[in-house]
Amino acid sequence: MKTKETIHRGSENIFADIGVAHPERVQARAQIMFLISEIIRKRGLTQKEAALLLGIPQSKVSCLVNGKLSNFSMDHLFELLNALDSDVEIIIKPKTKEEKSATTHVLQVAFA
Repeated sequence: MKTKETIHRGSENIFADIGVAHPERVQARAQIMFLISEIIRKRGLTQKEAALLLGIPQSKVSCLVNGKLSNFSMDHLFELLNALDSDVEIIIKPKTKEEKSATTHVLQVAFA
């Protein structure tokens, strides 16, 4: 017997799709965590080496690279980026007339 499946196209934010409070902020944190993980990977650092560089326990590096969002505030993630020699710039601007509501975005420069 064939079952008909319904497929729903998600938005660009999985956190909004699943009903998380403040999904844009959560997605921004996830993007920053991914960026930090990529910097660690591209530098060829072990979790132990990254922990020493970042000043956090190796278990926290594991949480970071495995996307445990609840373990890291945005402020802490900014500190970790700075420890990895990355500048963090925050730009606050009025929303455009075309936007329904103000949003939070992460824009990143490519890392070598």
